[in-house]
Amino acid sequence: MNLNEHGLTLPEILIALFIISIGLVGLMVVVPVAAVGVQDGSQVSAATYLAQQRLEQARNAAWTEAPDVDCLGVSATLTDAPVPNGATCDGSTATTFPDEATGTIPGFGQYSRTTRVTDCSVGAGCAGVVHDNLRLVTVTVGYRPLTATGVGASEKTVMLHWMVSRR
Repeated sequence: MNLNEHGLTLPEILIALFIISIGLVGLMVVVPVAAVGVQDGSQVSAATYLAQQRLEQARNAAWTEAPDVDCLGVSATLTDAPVPNGATCDGSTATTFPDEATGTIPGFGQYSRTTRVTDCSVGAGCAGVVHDNLRLVTVTVGYRPLTATGVGASEKTVMLHWMVSRR
């Protein structure tokens, strides 16, 4: 056997294992952090989807001048769901977009959703815009984020605003 043809010695193997173990420990620390980040992104995407879905429903609700139909409705206060003006929407004065508590949105049990419609023709209007034929629709979707230790203690929200005009 030639002196140049020897294998790895025990100290060389131990040093190599030590260096590899440092790398693996570093990966084990990063993986849970990355998983929480991916989960948070997924929850924000789902909340945004639910808010956009409700904005589309509000945008498609009938609110016309001739004939006078108002299925969009107006929220009496910032804490009330919108109610149509009179019995012009399918003969009903029920809430057009009722509040949905956690567990009531099919397929999205950990989310809640509220819709508020502000009349832009009264007071300060909507963000400084005053007009008889505009309403501001605000959709808020709430959820409790999942963390590495379970469900988070504080609720996160996604809020989208959309101006709707009378047709």
